[in-house]
Amino acid sequence: MENILSSINSFAWGPVTIVLILGTGLFTSFILRLTHLKYFKHAIALISGKFDKKEDKGEITHFQALSAALSATIGTGNIAGVGTAIAVGGPGAVFWMWITAIFGMGLKYSECLLSIKYRHIDEDGVVSGGPMYYLEKGLGQKWLAILFAAFAVIASFGIGNMVQANSVAEPILTHFNIPKLATGIIIALVVFLVIVGGIKRIGSFASKIVPFMAVFYVLGALIVIFMNISEIPAALALIVKSAFTPSSAAGGFTGAAVAQAIRMGVARGIFSNEAGLGSAPIAHGAAKTEEPVREGLVAMLGPFIDTLVICTMTALVIIVTGAYTVEGGLSGSDLTAKAFSMGISSIGGYIVAIGIIFFAFSTIVSWSYYGDRSISYLIGKKAVLPYRIIYCLIIPVGATTKLSTVWTISDIFNAFMAFPNLVGLLLLSPVVVKATKEYFSNSDNLKPNN
Repeated sequence: MENILSSINSFAWGPVTIVLILGTGLFTSFILRLTHLKYFKHAIALISGKFDKKEDKGEITHFQALSAALSATIGTGNIAGVGTAIAVGGPGAVFWMWITAIFGMGLKYSECLLSIKYRHIDEDGVVSGGPMYYLEKGLGQKWLAILFAAFAVIASFGIGNMVQANSVAEPILTHFNIPKLATGIIIALVVFLVIVGGIKRIGSFASKIVPFMAVFYVLGALIVIFMNISEIPAALALIVKSAFTPSSAAGGFTGAAVAQAIRMGVARGIFSNEAGLGSAPIAHGAAKTEEPVREGLVAMLGPFIDTLVICTMTALVIIVTGAYTVEGGLSGSDLTAKAFSMGISSIGGYIVAIGIIFFAFSTIVSWSYYGDRSISYLIGKKAVLPYRIIYCLIIPVGATTKLSTVWTISDIFNAFMAFPNLVGLLLLSPVVVKATKEYFSNSDNLKPNN
């Protein structure tokens, strides 16, 4: 059974999926003529609140929507994913993570623009957005919408819940000697208290914890980087050179072909920022705005912060300390922890451990909303509370169970989410282009309200 699942997973995250996601990102960026990137400064201004209108429909601010989406994507991929990418694909994999992030910004822009344009607002003012709505209302393909929502629900229990709970429980047991079951129960109780309040409480929670956890981890990384500041130019040069030429090093990294660097960089980049998978539009769909383009611009900041900033910090720590060349063949979070420990002694391991705890916990909270909106779409509002209860009850199970099979299954359905979403992005691209042109042709849209 394990072999069959591994084979399916290899296909799900194989060249076809990677080419589709990267190709759609390239296509989107091309037809938009990189317009979204030209207005990066405007995107920053949007999250400051200067463009907010009290009368706009929605449940959370631009900043809260971005924070909720980031809390789901800033996770183990930023720590373990980068370590795996470098261990398997060499330093050159980081370059391809950057490329994925740049094109991913176009994907996030498009999918979150469409999420606002086609979102559903019920009589109580509750907002629901995401691929299921633009696949049904924009594309007219309800069966694709149902497929996406079903895949999202399944993925929420796996990659959004059990594997994250395990990622929290493991370092807490290692560093603080607290049993995994106790950790799982505490997480479940706290998560329930947050998610029972819906997206408003999740958005409020995320807007407070995301800046803290990101700054905490980045500051730790910056300490290591500044202690090795003279090595940074060489590290950056190595990343670029290794992206196009086979590399080798002593120790755990014995050699990586260019193809492997590309595969690992793109795959881990996608895993890190989730661009094209369709998860982030669900959070951004709840934003208070009547301008779809504005939420698209806010959303594109996600891959920039997640991959170009935080993942790059992790990568530089691993490279400048030389941790990836150490004998022993370390990978994933173990390699990242080793790099931090080499950089700032034993405290480095605690920085990584605490980073994983915060990152994984916030992912559990935000992914509950993705499953929440998806189950509501499939069955109706009556299913939301039972879903939330079951979601929380599963957390202790994830914290205490060996999850190799669960991880594989959730990874598969995470990839499956991308297929209907990419169909929607490609076929609805004229809508994105038209909305973009209309928005930027009106100079008043670029003037703040306060």
